[in-house]
Amino acid sequence: MTLIKSISGIRGTIGGKVDEALTPIDAVKFAAAFGTWVKEKSGISKIVIGRDARPSGEMISNLVSSTLIGLGIDVIDLGLSTTPTVEMAVPAEGAGGGIILTASHNPVQWNALKLLNAKGEFISGDDGKEVLEIAKADKYTFAEVKKLGKISKNDTYIAKHIEEVLKLPLVDVEAIKKAKFKVVIDCVNSTGGISLPPLLKALGVEVIEELYCEPNGHFPHNPEPLPEHLGQICSVLEKGHHDLGIVVDPDVDRLCFIDENGVPFGEEYTLVAVADYILSKQKGNTVSNLSSTRALRDVTEKHGGTYQAAAVGEVNVVTKMKETNAVIGGEGNGGIIYPELHYGRDALVGIALFLTHLANFGKRVSMLRASYPNYFISKNKIDLSPDIDVDKVLVEMKERYKKQPINTIDGVKIEFDKEWVHLRKSNTEPIIRIYAESESHATADHLANKIIADIKEIVSN
Repeated sequence: MTLIKSISGIRGTIGGKVDEALTPIDAVKFAAAFGTWVKEKSGISKIVIGRDARPSGEMISNLVSSTLIGLGIDVIDLGLSTTPTVEMAVPAEGAGGGIILTASHNPVQWNALKLLNAKGEFISGDDGKEVLEIAKADKYTFAEVKKLGKISKNDTYIAKHIEEVLKLPLVDVEAIKKAKFKVVIDCVNSTGGISLPPLLKALGVEVIEELYCEPNGHFPHNPEPLPEHLGQICSVLEKGHHDLGIVVDPDVDRLCFIDENGVPFGEEYTLVAVADYILSKQKGNTVSNLSSTRALRDVTEKHGGTYQAAAVGEVNVVTKMKETNAVIGGEGNGGIIYPELHYGRDALVGIALFLTHLANFGKRVSMLRASYPNYFISKNKIDLSPDIDVDKVLVEMKERYKKQPINTIDGVKIEFDKEWVHLRKSNTEPIIRIYAESESHATADHLANKIIADIKEIVSN
């Protein structure tokens, strides 16, 4: 059993003891803390909620709704929805905040409360600390009977979300229709199943073969959209009857593509391709996190823009995008953030922009992928004993490589010409995560292993 309380929300496994897992009591306590914070911060007694399709979702949703009503807060319940849809609904409803009930790519036994501010964006680190403090101190007061909130159901927002995507100037529905794309999709039996098919139909995609589009929450495979989990859709594409495969995670904020031969496009390259299209139409800057591929920087500079790296985490990427007035940004895990629509990772807008790009490109998906710089990321971790000072290890690594360009906004990132390595400590266990990127798998692994050897040497001294 696991319960993780963080500045971005509360996440845990269902079942078990209070404060050791995401039990009903933990859900109520955290919902009460967030509801109290929203009322104090915004002065608005209205919160939008929505959930993915996992089996615990309805139970958690009922607990959260009842708690907010008990605080005197009106609840707009979108029911089964997507993370980006809830993000767009919060400002549209004039709400003081939002709660998305999803554990994103985590397995089915997990669920979470993800917290949004009045702009429909993830709350900041400082705001998250305030919510945690309210929960810890039980600083909430519930409403008297005549001042209880009300709940209203609203299932129209996925359609509204699609409508807003179609209105974007850089989404070319006519070009997509003319391309007569044949697409196969895998929605892991979650809310992609109620959002991708209507989006693709509205975009004029000619053939849509649906895999796992029943939103019953029974994930047919590990729901994180990584190549090792996508054997079935790759097998369908290998038969040669489709132009493209599209896969989303359970809450539809991560997106990956598979080419016409059943070869993954590379989740790191989802953002690269969409950014290439945006920048070809609109000059500007880009942002991704420190652990994302260098290919975005290459593409940005090719178009005359400036690339900036943010600390890992969507809220950090969004903050940096606002600072640099970026026209496109996101994360290398397949998260597209297009500010023209809203500041949140959004697979629906990512699909529409990618299909427009592909239609204009006029060639196969595999050829589009081949047009980008080729980089490979090696992802590793090193377990340390609890008595080791991880921060001190990172400081010594920084000193060891002080002649190289170094970024320390989130751990230590060391640049080596067109290679890099990023060291980050875990917030919950004595682990250093080591991501290295180079122009081949072998050289990326070699770079990572060199850094691991350095760390072991530092620890043993």
